[in-house]
Amino acid sequence: MLSSPRTAAQKRRDLRTLLAPGAARPFPGAFTPLSAKLIEEKGFPGVYISGAVIANELGLPDVGLTTLSEVAARGAQIARSTDLPCLIDADTGFGEPMNVARTIQEFEDAGLAGCHIEDQVNPKRCGHLDGKTMVDLDTAVQRIRAAADGRRDEDFLIMARTDLRATDGLEAAIERMRALVDAGADAIFPEALKDLGEFERVCAALDVPVLANMTEFGKSRLFTREQLASAGVAMVIYPVTLLRSAMGAAERVLETILETGTQEARVPEMLTRARLYELVDYESYDRFDTSVFDFEVPAEHRTDLTPPSTKE
Repeated sequence: MLSSPRTAAQKRRDLRTLLAPGAARPFPGAFTPLSAKLIEEKGFPGVYISGAVIANELGLPDVGLTTLSEVAARGAQIARSTDLPCLIDADTGFGEPMNVARTIQEFEDAGLAGCHIEDQVNPKRCGHLDGKTMVDLDTAVQRIRAAADGRRDEDFLIMARTDLRATDGLEAAIERMRALVDAGADAIFPEALKDLGEFERVCAALDVPVLANMTEFGKSRLFTREQLASAGVAMVIYPVTLLRSAMGAAERVLETILETGTQEARVPEMLTRARLYELVDYESYDRFDTSVFDFEVPAEHRTDLTPPSTKE
């Protein structure tokens, strides 16, 4: 109730335990605290928080417009709601190396288990769009080194993302990944690899866990967990899947209301009231409320004699 009983420190240790090469642990992207609860209930081992999703929720494109405070606040809301470790997208770190160090500490304070920082020029672009521009190697290394130096909890996971595959090819990207590991990255996120063979080559070249991004409508095929596990991948994210699914359903029900004047035809597709109450654990809140307010005010002492409303 209210917040997860697991501490941030416990969740960070959980994340590190999960990231075993070849495990291909699935981390769906949560777009709300409620969706994180659903991810946990369904038995997934962790939660991913996409920077693109946070931007899109604000009605913005994923071009580096969100601020550290906006991202940290949303990350804290989601992390609070679940026992699972949450990995969050830090974009380019929200500024120069000193800002990157502050970003890490803000995320630690928010209860997150780790983050990834990328090597694009800011303002950045979605990793699966063309026209990306990369920073030079020294700048990319400085970002990761600042992140590693800035953290106070050694279990907070620092992941380095590189988009260099799109501009300079796989071999150059692998060389950069090695340099980022040397700078302090605990894990690597190679964005927009073209095929399973490229995942195999990256995993074989590195001694740290590797993440695979299985986003829809992107550069990479939607490989199965089994395929990615066989390539040596440690973690698989589905960053925008739930948001796209929810918004697709929302669009369809709005169109139905316009066309028919009622949502009735779409009701069977909706989460029922009982299921929603179950997901938010309404019953435990009700028990807590009753345990605190377990008396009735005598009528003669009440100033408002209107009968109390019943719960919906």
